[in-house]
Amino acid sequence: MRPPPPVRAAARARQEARDHGDDTARDRLTAQIHAAGWLVSDTPDGYALEPRRSRELAAIPLAQHTTLRLGGPARRLAVAQTEADLVDVLRGADASGEPVLILGGGSNIVVADEGFDGLVVQVATDGVERSDARVTVAAGEPWDGVVEQVVAEGLVGVEALAGIPGLVGATPIQNVGAYGQEVAQTIASVRVLDRRTGEVGTMSADACRFTYRHSAFKGGHDHVVLAVTFDLHEAPAGGAVRYPALAAHLGVEVGATVPAAEVRAAVLDLRRAKGMVLDAADHDTWSVGSFFTNPILGADEVAGLPAAAPRWPERDGQVKVSAAWLIEQAGFAKGYGAGPAQVSGKHTLALTNRGSATTADLLALAREIRDGVRDRFGVTLVQEPVLVGVTL
Repeated sequence: MRPPPPVRAAARARQEARDHGDDTARDRLTAQIHAAGWLVSDTPDGYALEPRRSRELAAIPLAQHTTLRLGGPARRLAVAQTEADLVDVLRGADASGEPVLILGGGSNIVVADEGFDGLVVQVATDGVERSDARVTVAAGEPWDGVVEQVVAEGLVGVEALAGIPGLVGATPIQNVGAYGQEVAQTIASVRVLDRRTGEVGTMSADACRFTYRHSAFKGGHDHVVLAVTFDLHEAPAGGAVRYPALAAHLGVEVGATVPAAEVRAAVLDLRRAKGMVLDAADHDTWSVGSFFTNPILGADEVAGLPAAAPRWPERDGQVKVSAAWLIEQAGFAKGYGAGPAQVSGKHTLALTNRGSATTADLLALAREIRDGVRDRFGVTLVQEPVLVGVTL
């Protein structure tokens, strides 16, 4: 089946955007191609297109579907184009007892070299609905494309979360956050499939139990995110900038009001400088972003750290400490590592595949860093990505 001319034209434009490092345009064109019923993937010679509904294949290397470019084969991979497709395939797999792995953008997952012996369901649903400042988004929409769209429409609340890879459905699971914002601040509700009952329902923000980089969804398998509803607000003047590094980049004081489009552009600048905006030609972006979360410690634990350790008070009296500072001070500088898995040359928290790494290589580096920080400071770092078939 030959792709129609508009799809081929969009694929060529996507390739040009990729070659020029324009990830926003690349994500937008990817979504456009998906909406037309096709899957697009990068190849050494350019790109490949195939019909979305026809894709249920065996022994698919999951490395093709993760930003780390790591992971062995899946027994089967199915692409769910609509919410009904997603619900049906999951109900069928659960009824048969087949192991299931839900795959979004592959930007927050580390898969074993042996792969996954079961059904991998790739979420490819799409759709954005707006009612005033309330926006409901299908789980399979690329997150950064949604940020770009709502900012262009004059809405405020997620502009500091620009450039984060992955799909909308992953954002409540991880309580995605950066530069002074997190999705828990704007999520009104999440539509889910309850795999225990097979029923579709809605969970309120309170029911999601959001905490720092965590939620009721993380680490569990009972619920699958189908769509997320955000309560944003219209503010032509923008919102308050709460993160010091972002304020400094913008040349304003913390708390100053800045238009959302300017905040988004500044965040993209900062993320690119750290290798946190995907670029196939830059191995510093072959990562899951931050591999470790910032530890949240009690007063006694913090008292044992050097005074120079960056820290931020939490509402409950605990203190968040910079994982990047701990890692660097424990001897793991940017670019650390002599093998195919190394610390990013741009950002200490990113562990990267330099092109020939295995998952085993990456985890060996992660363990070395975790153990080194624990030996030096008595603090045990916790990984941020989901681990499939492996442990740290």
